[in-house]
Amino acid sequence: MAAHRLRPAQDLVERARPPLNGAHPADALPADRVDPPDVPFAVTWISPEARRAADGVLASGWVTTGHETELFESEIASRVGAEHAIAVSSCTAALELALRGLALPPGAAVLIPDVTFCGAAHAVLHAGLRPVLVDVDPRTATPTADTVARAAAACGRPRAMMVLHYAGAPTPVAELAEAAGLPLTRVVEDAAHALGTSVGDRSVGTLSRATCFSFYATKNLPIGEGGMVTTDDPELAVRIRRSRLNGMSADAWRRTQPGGRWRYTVEEAGLKANMTDVQAAIGRAQLGHFDDWQRRRHSLATRYDTLLATIPGIRPLDVPTPGNHARHLYVVRVLAEYGTGRDELVDTLSKRGIGTSVHFIPLHHLPFFRRNALKPLGGLPGADALFPQLLSLPLHPFLTERVVDRVCAELALLARERPAGSPFHTGRTAEAHRAMTGRYVEEP
Repeated sequence: MAAHRLRPAQDLVERARPPLNGAHPADALPADRVDPPDVPFAVTWISPEARRAADGVLASGWVTTGHETELFESEIASRVGAEHAIAVSSCTAALELALRGLALPPGAAVLIPDVTFCGAAHAVLHAGLRPVLVDVDPRTATPTADTVARAAAACGRPRAMMVLHYAGAPTPVAELAEAAGLPLTRVVEDAAHALGTSVGDRSVGTLSRATCFSFYATKNLPIGEGGMVTTDDPELAVRIRRSRLNGMSADAWRRTQPGGRWRYTVEEAGLKANMTDVQAAIGRAQLGHFDDWQRRRHSLATRYDTLLATIPGIRPLDVPTPGNHARHLYVVRVLAEYGTGRDELVDTLSKRGIGTSVHFIPLHHLPFFRRNALKPLGGLPGADALFPQLLSLPLHPFLTERVVDRVCAELALLARERPAGSPFHTGRTAEAHRAMTGRYVEEP
């Protein structure tokens, strides 16, 4: 269904990177580039500094968890304002380790949004707990206090909750915890999309017991793979740090340092889920570009907002609560008034060289979770209504303005016949398309 085109930026042969907040990356080429005929949904760019940093680690002879990982943890903790950060192999591993760290009884109920990545629900199950699906508001793709309360009633008494900052939008963590009857110490945040998000004036990474970030290839801070848990709880930090390395009381890095001891013990179950110094070195270098990348994402999202406002039936998601949006994804709803269904639109855009994606298939639509997750009475009508409408448009720091214009122009052109007097009724659609394509120029 989703035409999810992904392309490494290094493979965009000799094409310039667009300016980031007016400044080009270190290996940028001249700005008078010709945009590629295809528009990939996402682009991964590993900076020259990151490639040099990885080479340095490889040359050092120490490539597993070590000093670079400790520095990366410190830098992420400082950025989000948390006391502790623990680097792990993925956000999915981060979620599982954070849930294990809560020391809940086996099989305890954990509330989780129905519209989320399947890996988040796997993390609940692999931690020995039971996911309880929470319906979403179709306008935001996010649970509300009412849907949380309904899910909490369905399981009798939830012992914890996972809150997702969907697409990078701020989610009212404290309000949802209160609706679930849970303290914030029983909340784990899925912030895979949300490095750079704040709820009100508080940075995501400091709001709950534990917050889990992703550094997957398409994320706002791309490494390739990797994750991070932030927390202000020192005991939880120690527990997660130990659990990520098979539950061992001392990792190889510390055991081999001067004065280190070879003995260790294992007192609880663990995983092999540590981050390597190669990943950490890449992440530290990429972090130097992060603020420019975020400003670029916001600029492009604002352009989408402006252009899509003229197209009936294409509606961006509402933001659940005030705060700073990380702009990881630009998600719209394809409503009935657009005249073309989401799936047909995805196929047509793909044939025209524009990659899109869908985030996400609701968990209760997937056979495994239908068998292994608890649903509230009355089902999940919000997720069912939303799913056929969901569409994620290309958004990454290396899009040009004229490519955003092209995407919006295609959406305008593909709108079905409108009643007389509509801005896009037959006879004006082509005119509107030409008007939009006339904007295919870089802005200063």
